[in-house]
This record gives sequence, structure tokens and C-alpha cells, in this order.
Amino acid sequence: MEINQLKTVILDQREEIELQLKTSIKRDVDLVKIKKYLSHPNILIISGVRRCGKSTLAAMALEGENFAHINFDDNELLNFKDQDFNKLMQAFYEIYGSDVEYFIFDEIQNIPGWELFAAKLRRTKKVIITGSNANLLSMELSTHLTGRHIDYYLMPFSFAEYLRYQGVNYKPNDIFVTKKKAQINQHLNQYIKLGGFPEVYKFGDVMAENIFDDIINKDVLIRKQIKYKAEFKKIAAYLLANYSQEFTYSKLKNVFDIKNVQTLKNYIEYLRESYLIFILERFSYKLKQQIIAPKKIYAIDNALLGKTSAEFSDNIGKKIENIVFLELMRREARDGEKKTIFYFQDHAGREVDFVVKNGKKVAKLIQVAYSLAQIKTKERELASLLIASEQLTCDNLCIVTMEEEGNEEIDGKKIKIISLSQFLLDVE
Repeated sequence: MEINQLKTVILDQREEIELQLKTSIKRDVDLVKIKKYLSHPNILIISGVRRCGKSTLAAMALEGENFAHINFDDNELLNFKDQDFNKLMQAFYEIYGSDVEYFIFDEIQNIPGWELFAAKLRRTKKVIITGSNANLLSMELSTHLTGRHIDYYLMPFSFAEYLRYQGVNYKPNDIFVTKKKAQINQHLNQYIKLGGFPEVYKFGDVMAENIFDDIINKDVLIRKQIKYKAEFKKIAAYLLANYSQEFTYSKLKNVFDIKNVQTLKNYIEYLRESYLIFILERFSYKLKQQIIAPKKIYAIDNALLGKTSAEFSDNIGKKIENIVFLELMRREARDGEKKTIFYFQDHAGREVDFVVKNGKKVAKLIQVAYSLAQIKTKERELASLLIASEQLTCDNLCIVTMEEEGNEEIDGKKIKIISLSQFLLDVE
């Protein structure tokens, strides 16, 4: 590629990212901490699903600094080859000066040989790489940069960030004030449906479909060279339509008439690597039981959930469950805590949605229900929590509902009932 052609791409993209910075909101991220990760010779990798704000976050972390940026997920760069990296650096220096210290590269894994370029550059410069496939980035960097890169995982907007985006100012205790609580709950109903992609707020379902198509086509079908593309898309759509539910590879194999179960496992792993889905294991102290037990699927964002089901309370309950799971994952990434999440089910099928394990200890049990108004529902949820509490030796018990709040005490065990807004805004 020619240097002038590269300069045009760089400047056009810079206009776009400057506009994003003007309209962006403060994320619940420690930008000072992120910048400290950049003490070279480290490379900072910001990974996450497409359109979740990785590039904007990188630019926010470098506010006030002279930095260079390029996004390789651009049709103008389809012919970019590894031998063009020297021309790219010349273009950067001509635009930003030879003393530019910070560099942001988006989706650089699209370029063969990128890791050698990055390994060399990080010796003298501070480098941020963003990408939508963490395993690919980390695996290729690890080959050349043992212990020389730091991973940071970013997700779509939390509910707190969504409120900030919508211009809703609130204080923690506002959710106990009737008028403010009504306003927050009104936005919560929208968040349950729309999720955390800001572009979906602007353009509606069509943008959610575009995000889904980009993930499938760019992050999986092209990158993994999937032969049976239509079949793969059906599997992805099926999983997103059956979120918050158990599945087994053998049953899925029969649904799609796939002869080799390993092929199906590979497909699901590709979807997980692209951040479209999460796989939740059933809790067991025995690793073998954990491996063979059914697993549960959760989606990266409610905007991408199957939209064919009617909006009954059970369906909304599953959407709430998906949001609670995402918030648990978000807090783990944000706080850097080594927590592991499972679900619990005993031999009688009694289930607890989330088992939060901190090290070797079960730290918390969380049940999710749309409502506890029906006596049978309340008895079922409480009974499952109590059984899990005994088996897993955990007394930190919680039920997240849409609106109900309160406390229960049964056989000396205290169970806290909190609303979804309380949980998401961390006001318990």
C-alpha cells in the first residue's frame, strides 16, 4: 500500500474516533490503572465482543497524550500485508511526529505476521491492541511475548452505564425514593430488552442484527474457514434462542444431525471465543462430573437474544437471569477477582442459578426469579437455595427478583430478597 493511502485511512478513522470520544460516557473502568498497564515492554490487550467500545476506551485512557491509531477492520485495508507495517509507521510519524509514544491497533490480528511487528514495537513504544478474539490474540502473542502482555476484558454497557448514557443522574439511595425508583425501573425495562450496545439504542433491532452478522461472518466463518456456513448460523441462532437453559452436546448433535460431536464442540467453542456466548458449568466437587454434566448457555447481551418467544413472565425471567449472569461476569472482569461462576442442580433437579466460588470456597448463592408472588414459586426457590446451602456450606443466600425486596429466615438461615435494580446498581 502507498503511504498517502494509509495516511488518508488514518485521518478518516481519527475523525471517527474523535467523534466517538465527544459522545462517549464514562465507563465503570479505572482508566488510571489501565494506563499503568502500559509500562513498556508490556502490550495491553483490550478484548471483548464487537461494538462494545474497546477502541473508545483505549482512546479515553490516553486522553491528553499524543497517540496514533488505526483500525484494520476497514475495507480500505483489505490489501494491507505484513510488509506494509514499515510504511504504516512512516505514515504515523509524518502525521503525529517522530516522538509519538502511544499506539492503538484495532483488530490487528487480521494481518498475518502482526505479532512480530508488535513484539518489536513494544520495546520502545507503548502499545494497546484491541480485538474481538482474546484467545487468538493471547495465543499468538504468547509465542513471541512470554509474560509481556496484559489482558483486559470489556463488555457492553452495564445498567449503571446505560443510565449514564441516557442522562439519568442518580445516587445509591435514589432507588428507595418512590419517584426516582419509578424512573429507574422504567429505564430498567428498556435495558432488559435493549441490552448494552449503544448503537442499538440509536438504530434499533436492525443494529443488533448487524452486530450478530458481523460476529458470525468476520469473527468465525471467515477466520475459522467454516465450510457449512448456513448450518453454523442455524446453530448460533438456536443457542441464542435457548439462552439461560441447559444443553448437552449429544442432544444438540441430534437436533442438527451432525455426525461428529467434536465438530459441534468446535463450533460452540468458536462462538465462545468470539464472545457471542458463555458456557456455564454445573457445580461439582468432582471434575469428571462437572465435565459430563449438562451445561448452560448465556448470551453476551440481551439485544442479541432470540426474539421469537412471546413476552411472558417466564421469558422475561430468563432475560433477567441473563442480565444477572452478565453483571457477575462484568464485576469479575472489572475488579480483577479470581471468582468462578457455576450453576447448581441436585439429583432431584432442584436448581440454583448461580454459585459464586472464590478460590476453594463457595462465597455466594444467587437465585433469579421474575416474581415470588405465587406461593409455589417462592417455596421452590427457597427450598433449592436451602438445599444448596447445606451441600455447599454457604450461608450467603440471595434471590434477585424484578421488583420484590425483603428478607426471609428459615431454620436459622437468612435469605436476602433484592430487586434487579438493587443488584445491578450494587445497592443491597
